[in-house]
Amino acid sequence: MAEIRLQQLAHSYHNNPDSESDYALKTCDYLWEDGGAYALLGPSGCGKTTLLKIISGLLQPSQGKVLFDGVDVTAQSPRQRNIAQVFQFPVIYDAMSVYDNLAFPLRNRKLAAAAIDRRVQEVAEMLDLQANLKQRARGLSADLKQMISLGRGLVREDVSAILFDEPLTVIDPHLKFTLRRKLKQVHERYRHTLIYVTHDQGEALTFADQVAVMSEGTILQVGTPQQLFEKPVHRFLGHFIGSPGMNFLDCQVRQDEVVIDGHLMDGHPLRLADGIARRAGALTGRLELGVRPEFVRLCASAETNTVPVSVQEVQDLGNYQLVNVQCGKHMLKVKVVEAQDVQIGAAWLQFPADMTRLYNNGHLVE
Repeated sequence: MAEIRLQQLAHSYHNNPDSESDYALKTCDYLWEDGGAYALLGPSGCGKTTLLKIISGLLQPSQGKVLFDGVDVTAQSPRQRNIAQVFQFPVIYDAMSVYDNLAFPLRNRKLAAAAIDRRVQEVAEMLDLQANLKQRARGLSADLKQMISLGRGLVREDVSAILFDEPLTVIDPHLKFTLRRKLKQVHERYRHTLIYVTHDQGEALTFADQVAVMSEGTILQVGTPQQLFEKPVHRFLGHFIGSPGMNFLDCQVRQDEVVIDGHLMDGHPLRLADGIARRAGALTGRLELGVRPEFVRLCASAETNTVPVSVQEVQDLGNYQLVNVQCGKHMLKVKVVEAQDVQIGAAWLQFPADMTRLYNNGHLVE
């Protein structure tokens, strides 16, 4: 396992980039600690696969360095870096048995037969492949082939890091949860440095200890799943993470309070925690409140930190209700427990001071 450090790393697919927009990966400095489980999360085209290829040695960066345990490996191949990688689609030998596919990376390194058998049996047990060990890979389903590919990435114990490039794309949705859990168990047992690339927030947030969220070639925030959900540092993160995403409302600051723009009842200002509104008073540009549908509370009457709203629609989703409410010029989504009686018409919406965020030009006001 290795500590992986990125120093002033950037990459452009243009021969002569002359502006920031020419870079698929914009300048970044970051540290992946030895033995950590990380995810690179972002929409298609955000630069996450480019970054993974640079870490693995499949792509030379336009600028900057990649360090493994303090050693500059920027010019080294994946083999020299001692990297294991699992790709989006299965990379296996169809003519070989499942056992031989799993054993192949170990045989290449001249391990003893007993050591190879022990490790193959361990990985087969982890991935529930024991019953398939004698079968040839050619006749297996896409799910099982990708399981073998995962096993080939996990079978070596001496790797610096294991990199996963959207490895569950071809896996049946019902198996994805099981595989994420198994990968988590593998990490807890062996403490490999794992980096997992995905556009699926469910995969990233359930797999990784730390998630790096990317957009347009930039790492916007790195944090635990809870930090990313509760305190996104950028408007994009509020939208991208969560289902549905964060509500945003244009607002103005009045001393220690904020007032929602376009609201018919300016007599209902809101207070935020930690004096955030006071600090935002001197800022220029667009100010917005951001709050998750899970954190606002629908009330029948006025309470502390509430504003009047109009309930427009109620969707019963089985384990909760998703309510659309009109708040001035804004349409917001509110998650409500199944048992709560919600009627169309006038109501009040409570904004919890400690979970309501303030954004200036898309960036969190700290």
